[in-house]
Amino acid sequence: MLEASLSQLEQLVSELVQQNQTLLESHQTLSAELAQTKDENESLQLNLMEQEEKHGATAARIQALVERVSAKPVSA
Repeated sequence: MLEASLSQLEQLVSELVQQNQTLLESHQTLSAELAQTKDENESLQLNLMEQEEKHGATAARIQALVERVSAKPVSA
């Protein structure tokens, strides 16, 4: 009976070690993916800020043109 219990315990420990190894590998993969996603997110945020600046500058130029056109008297 003791031999059967030891054998069963060895089997369970072996399964736990294997599960732990699998979880460690998954954790490493997920950590790498998270780091890559954070880098991509930062890059996208910088790109968005650049686009917002460009759109703001374009909007200001358009507004200035509209004001110039509106300020001139219309001659017929």
